[in-house]
Amino acid sequence: MQIKQPEPFFFEGGERAVLLLHGFTGHSADVRMLGRYLNSKGYTCYAPIYRGHGKTPEELIDATAADWWEDVQEAYQFLQKKGYEKIAVAGLSLGGVLGLRLATNNPVQAVITMCSPMFFDNEEQLTIGFRQFVKDYKQLEKKDDATIEKELESLLTKSSDLFHEIEQSIDKVKQSIDMLYTPILVIQSVKDEMINPKSADYIYENVESDKKEIKWYEGTGHAITFSRKKDELHEDIEQFLESLDW
Repeated sequence: MQIKQPEPFFFEGGERAVLLLHGFTGHSADVRMLGRYLNSKGYTCYAPIYRGHGKTPEELIDATAADWWEDVQEAYQFLQKKGYEKIAVAGLSLGGVLGLRLATNNPVQAVITMCSPMFFDNEEQLTIGFRQFVKDYKQLEKKDDATIEKELESLLTKSSDLFHEIEQSIDKVKQSIDMLYTPILVIQSVKDEMINPKSADYIYENVESDKKEIKWYEGTGHAITFSRKKDELHEDIEQFLESLDW
């Protein structure tokens, strides 16, 4: 069965651009509604898809965390080559971590993190989303439960090095977060089922930004951009962006 693969999006608007970054196992759909909303308010929005994402689980684990960092840098350069000098970055989950790394290495107007991890209490936190992604994908392929479980266990074994690399890359950002002086908005679901919500406090307390805000959302899960609070989320992000000195 052929499953339609998602594509990056580029919504052209005014001179203020927002680079939108998806999470691990996700793709551009993670941030499409946010992109549409910001574009309707005059912002240019671009969302890349990292290598291996939006494809099969097998293709996902063939990629590396280093690949994804390269993809984010190339996405930033894409906007620069298009002539955009004023760029903010917003990312969901791992996308927020990559956004933090981008902001500590490049000039950006602001960084927005949404349910982004900084540390893990147990190894299971890294695999929860991956397990669900594999099961959902294999069900779309019309495979039976026994086959899905067998393929899932095989993928988990093969992906151990990738998970270790992801953990190392997140820890690298965590250790350098006190080098961030860029304006920042930290967004976090109170009951996040995938990451420790205290990650948000860590980001907020350790960045050196003069302008920093934190917003907690009740009644939402990890995938906050798809939640019933998405309209509130969109408005909060827009208000923060409008408060910046562009």
